[in-house]
Amino acid sequence: MKEKDKKEKSFFNKLHDKYRLVLMNDDTFEEKLSFRLTRLNVFVFFGTFSIFLVIATTYLIAFTPLREYIPGYADFNTRKVLHELMLKTDSLETELNRKELYIYNIRNIVEGRDLVAEMPDSIENKTDFEIEELPRSREDSILRAEIESQTQYIQWSPEEVTSSGEGLAFLFPPIEGIITNYFNPAENHYGIDIVADQNEAIKATLDGTVIFSSWTLETGYTIGIQHANNLVSIYKHNSALLKNEGSPVKAGEAIAIIGETGFLSTGTHLHFELWLNGRPVNPLEYIAF
Repeated sequence: MKEKDKKEKSFFNKLHDKYRLVLMNDDTFEEKLSFRLTRLNVFVFFGTFSIFLVIATTYLIAFTPLREYIPGYADFNTRKVLHELMLKTDSLETELNRKELYIYNIRNIVEGRDLVAEMPDSIENKTDFEIEELPRSREDSILRAEIESQTQYIQWSPEEVTSSGEGLAFLFPPIEGIITNYFNPAENHYGIDIVADQNEAIKATLDGTVIFSSWTLETGYTIGIQHANNLVSIYKHNSALLKNEGSPVKAGEAIAIIGETGFLSTGTHLHFELWLNGRPVNPLEYIAF
């Protein structure tokens, strides 16, 4: 027992034993630097230094971008970034669905169908008709060049049209001719029919962007223009279209050539419609023909 106590005391006494660390010049044996050390001081120094290294490494990994360079270390911001991307994707999907519904209702207007509040899951009894693109004749090319090279008509500012319908009197007449059929929603006739000479140019009634330029079975070559403040103008039964979808147009600019295409056409004329805020309006109340 005494020997054991003696050994323990001897161990603790050695911790406090003092030593001198001396740095000397190897050639002259001149003392340059010396330190007085104990085993306890050495243990405390290296222990403290080790703890400092552990804390510093932990801080660098947890709170600095250096952690991204450590293989296999996950980025805690990844989940936040993914959540933000999901929200943006949902917003884009909602906006895309709204745009598709808008275009679908424009097509319903052009083809004389009722407007819908949401896109149908499936469209039954829908027949697609392939239209073979016929080569243009020399006369057709000359006529197109003549129409497109005509001097532009009076320009009207789209700001003159308000969402309430005020200012629509400044719309440009799409063509000069004789009105043979009038606006009558009760009979599903949402516009007016204007008879004019063959090869007459049809003009845009206001500045806007072409949102529909194609051929349908009932209305033939049809073009639709989106104007400011939810105003849409529709031009049906044309013999040729001079503008493509997405093309910007000015008031009075030639956009088509009058014709008699489509099953519903009974002769050379223009069927012209105006839609304001999704509802048909009588063009005769706003345009002086």
